[in-house]
Amino acid sequence: MTKLEKPHHHGDLREALVIAGIELMEENGVDALTLRKCAARAGVSHAAPAHHFKGIASLKIAIMARGHSFFATAIAKEMTRTPPDPMAQLQAVCQGYLVFANRHNPLFQLMFNSSNTDLSTITPAVAAEFLQNAHESYGLLKQACEPFENAPGAANSTEITVWSLVHGFAMLFNKDSSRAAPTGPIPEFAKILAGLELRIKPGL
Repeated sequence: MTKLEKPHHHGDLREALVIAGIELMEENGVDALTLRKCAARAGVSHAAPAHHFKGIASLKIAIMARGHSFFATAIAKEMTRTPPDPMAQLQAVCQGYLVFANRHNPLFQLMFNSSNTDLSTITPAVAAEFLQNAHESYGLLKQACEPFENAPGAANSTEITVWSLVHGFAMLFNKDSSRAAPTGPIPEFAKILAGLELRIKPGL
């Protein structure tokens, strides 16, 4: 599995625990994520995580926040090497979305599991980081959808449609999925996206 680009964390316990959690999931799936295992991977005592996280739920939110930062980077990378044409940019966003979901599926699954997003008992700083990073990653998809017309009376129909489509595709066809997938060859997502027949807003 392709490694995420990770910042140096020597001497930073919080950072070491977040990275340890990501590495554990990359290797063994979401179920491998425990405070004790993260502490062991980071080389600290099993009690050390309590200095930064109020239990495993708080650490999960911090990992999800970091995941959204990596997610946005993957999408932006596809956008920067794509012509500025609106449809090309939208396809690039979707391509970055799918590449990340497939290469880092355990992290992707954690990020989009609604059972992990109860922020009421989480440290405010951790919750704020998660909300900011999730907003920024989704903002790239929203930005790419803005040049296209929406359905009458539905101001954000294009972004909802595209997000539903690309996320559903990612969930159905990720290589680690244990769910039943449609039979036959996997279609090219660009062709599915083209089937929406999106129209550029007048004047753009």
